[in-house]
Amino acid sequence: MRTRDVVMERVATSSSVSYPVLAPSSYTAWAIKMEAILDAQGLWEAVAPADGEEVDVRKNKAARAHLLQALPEDILMQVSTKPTAREVWEALKTQFIGADRVRTVRLATLKGEFDSLIMADGDALDEFAGKISAMAARFASLGSTLDDAGMVKKLLDRLYPAVAGIEQFCDVA
Repeated sequence: MRTRDVVMERVATSSSVSYPVLAPSSYTAWAIKMEAILDAQGLWEAVAPADGEEVDVRKNKAARAHLLQALPEDILMQVSTKPTAREVWEALKTQFIGADRVRTVRLATLKGEFDSLIMADGDALDEFAGKISAMAARFASLGSTLDDAGMVKKLLDRLYPAVAGIEQFCDVA
């Protein structure tokens, strides 16, 4: 194999890496994927070096380039001045772990609102179902789902006394 062929083969292999693009709603999954990519390429040690170990300059530059490649433009502009892969990683972690905590708190608050949601005496069933659907949309906007069984149970909770009354006074068999 000629030298040119070896160089072309290396280029083709290294360019086949598919970078996940960081989205604010999925930092944790992105971080796991990027750590795996960097580790597979022998570059993770530039981001998280062993205690007291010097980081290789080439590995640092390569790891930083890989990280920057996986960022959308607005986030890229925020961290592009960080000189090392470790500093880029830490800046992203600081920014998005805080966002994950906020998201978790919002989901907990929304779960509390859903649990306390009750159908008032004057509410129509369609109106109450609309409120439940709106809650499901709010859960989805935070990257979570509202269990279908939970939504149906919430609807039936209001109807259960009526069904029990009908069964008690009528022969439904």
